[in-house]
Amino acid sequence: MRDTLGLLVFTDLDGTLIDHDTYQWDAARPALAALSVARAGVVLASSKTSSEIKALRGDLDLRDWPAIVENGAGLLPAGAAPAKDTNDYAAIRVALEGLPPGLRRHFTGFGDLSPEALRQITGLSREAAELAKDRAYSEPGLWAGTASELARFQSLLQAEGITMREGGRFLTLSFGRNKSDQMAALVQTYRPRYTVALGDAPNDVEMLEAADFGFIVANPKRSPLPKLEGEAEGRIQRTAQAGPLGWNMAILDLLERLDLQKD
Repeated sequence: MRDTLGLLVFTDLDGTLIDHDTYQWDAARPALAALSVARAGVVLASSKTSSEIKALRGDLDLRDWPAIVENGAGLLPAGAAPAKDTNDYAAIRVALEGLPPGLRRHFTGFGDLSPEALRQITGLSREAAELAKDRAYSEPGLWAGTASELARFQSLLQAEGITMREGGRFLTLSFGRNKSDQMAALVQTYRPRYTVALGDAPNDVEMLEAADFGFIVANPKRSPLPKLEGEAEGRIQRTAQAGPLGWNMAILDLLERLDLQKD
């Protein structure tokens, strides 16, 4: 049985804990170490696949905590192997191929790309690009059409039960589950004293607003999020620094405010 958990952290990755361009998190190491000392839980919450998250979670020494994968469409349990059920992903691809060709051509999903082409778009290594293509629950992609075409694209997919979410770089299609849905279930499981969420993109908004404390991490690569519920009273704050540096400063400040450094 776990002792009462003082803090459970839910964090986006790209543009938040991980640098948008370099995919590094070195600047966040002091805060990650402080969270370990405080025995806080850290749940990675990303559009990345189970295969990607499993490797990254090991590098971050967070194997003991579950991870929210593919924008909340799935959950990777603590210490578990990636899920193998790809029925959701197959259904999304079938729905895409059923769209009018003139509309379908504007969306380039990961399933339309070779590992090399995905590597060129994202800057990932070839091995990492292959892991990013190993999808089970959702399909990210780039949109090249007009706003009105995007609205029609979204409407036709909604008729198939597929929702569209805007992330830091891609549009992601799934069957509706999001990061905050998975977050709510994990809060019920772990029952922490406090929760904090950190993110930078529209697909992080519900998670940020659901937490006791939220941090919108600056990302100069995208337009800032609109003012969120909770900012007026200071429950949600914005970092001055971008990416892992902003993440680091936000977590260290919160640990000090909550007096959890040695809890």
